[in-house]
Amino acid sequence: MPVELYLTIPASVNHFAVSAEAVMDRRHAAFALCFLCFLWSESTVNAQSFGVELFNNVMPASGGMAGASIAAPQDVQSAVYGNPATMTQYQGTQFAFGSAWVEPTYNLSVADPGLPLLGIQPFSNAKSDAQGVAPVNIGITHDLSASGLPVTFGLGLMAGSGAGVDFRHVPQGNGTNATFVALDVVTGAGIDLTERLSMGTSVVLSNATLDGPFVGLSGSSADYALRSTIGFDYALREDTRLGLFWKTKASYTFQNSFRLLPGSFLDVSVDRPECVGVGVSNSTLMDGRLLLAADAIYQEYTETALFGALFSDQWSLQLGSQYTLNDRVRLRLGYAWNENPMRDAVGDRLGGVLPPGGIAHVQYIEALFAAIPQHRLTGGLSVRDVLPGVDLDLLAGGMFAASQTFGITTAEVESYWVGAGFTWRYGQGACGDNPCQ
Repeated sequence: MPVELYLTIPASVNHFAVSAEAVMDRRHAAFALCFLCFLWSESTVNAQSFGVELFNNVMPASGGMAGASIAAPQDVQSAVYGNPATMTQYQGTQFAFGSAWVEPTYNLSVADPGLPLLGIQPFSNAKSDAQGVAPVNIGITHDLSASGLPVTFGLGLMAGSGAGVDFRHVPQGNGTNATFVALDVVTGAGIDLTERLSMGTSVVLSNATLDGPFVGLSGSSADYALRSTIGFDYALREDTRLGLFWKTKASYTFQNSFRLLPGSFLDVSVDRPECVGVGVSNSTLMDGRLLLAADAIYQEYTETALFGALFSDQWSLQLGSQYTLNDRVRLRLGYAWNENPMRDAVGDRLGGVLPPGGIAHVQYIEALFAAIPQHRLTGGLSVRDVLPGVDLDLLAGGMFAASQTFGITTAEVESYWVGAGFTWRYGQGACGDNPCQ
């Protein structure tokens, strides 16, 4: 599971009686602290994503709104990584850094008679030894309006996908472990086609690692993939926006990841799913102080390698709210619901290989990637100008416990996360039509 930390920069610092040298010293110190956190953190996500996709669920502002961000994102990272058309809502140069701590609880039980072909004996309520993680998300946008061009460029380094468990400390599990993580480097741009309509596109270079999940027959392997996103954002009125994006599939081939025979190995194919998202935001209530946002996201798992054998296509719904308490403080709440994507019936193949044990083996692996929780609650707080030119976002959330049985294996999953982020804004330093301003 991930955790995110984000940075936000205010419109002006002229009203502060602070010397420029003092301001820069504080900014440099903050940058150094954030960089050290980045070097320490890992880009793994456990039991927090929809399926294996993290989307914007632990971004500094969106994370407090259950990820809702397709029409009017409240942080830079969500614009860069989500709907690229929304990058045009950020003016000047904006840099944001965010991280969060995600702590999952993942228990596994295997009933009699176990899985003799895999060397797995019955065991009960074994807790995964996989540690909580602190994924980092970094984003930067720069608009060219000063040059007369209605274009905003964006770059990002994002924790994109992850799932993993470790039961190697359980003797009856015969070394059971499974991990899939992906770190995404994002480059994109948004353009204002009219005063109301914007369009954006981005390209992702994703680096992923697969470790396991075939018990006793697999090792760790890495690969990269390309992925792209196209999005649109339309202002129905000054206080109402619609957003839409389409994200392509990402395909990896992990070479020599499955041991067929001593000295003989097979490649394992893994895909992240094609996704479509639509969102709406509105800020008419409470004299414009209350922003409401709703996103619906569809993931097409049935056409993906490996995860298509474990997951069905999935819908998720994200509902978020943000209340502007005063000029500096904003409060956030969110709720998200998703379909349980786990397949009731699985085949005997995974990622292009035929594991020993057939369907029973696949069901056991399905239990290792059990994305079964369907409800989560989140909250957040934003404070502008915690330092001159620096905004702070805080978020927290929890995923309600759920359990499901796959063949003779039962998985129980829950998690919580807390995070923070900072944003620096330079130049024009506003969010354009973004309600966060």
